[in-house]
Amino acid sequence: MPYVSETDRRKYEAIVLAIDLLPEIVTKGDLEFLIFKLMKKYMKTRESRYSTLHDCTYAASHCSDEFRRRFLDVRENQALEANGDIYG
Repeated sequence: MPYVSETDRRKYEAIVLAIDLLPEIVTKGDLEFLIFKLMKKYMKTRESRYSTLHDCTYAASHCSDEFRRRFLDVRENQALEANGDIYG
């Protein structure tokens, strides 16, 4: 998933810093716009064939899965604890 070596991370330090300096990402549309731009940047230097297009969407899907695992599932578990299991 998004776990790359420290060496590889250094290549993107300026981009990560720029993202941190952005004003608040206010809407889901804003977030989708930024993700889409990254996906287009990835594809800019690649042939538009099924395998590379699939790689691009698969990467976004994997990021979604990791975000869900780290944040959404944690929130769901907190709600389960606070409100009890629906299975009784």
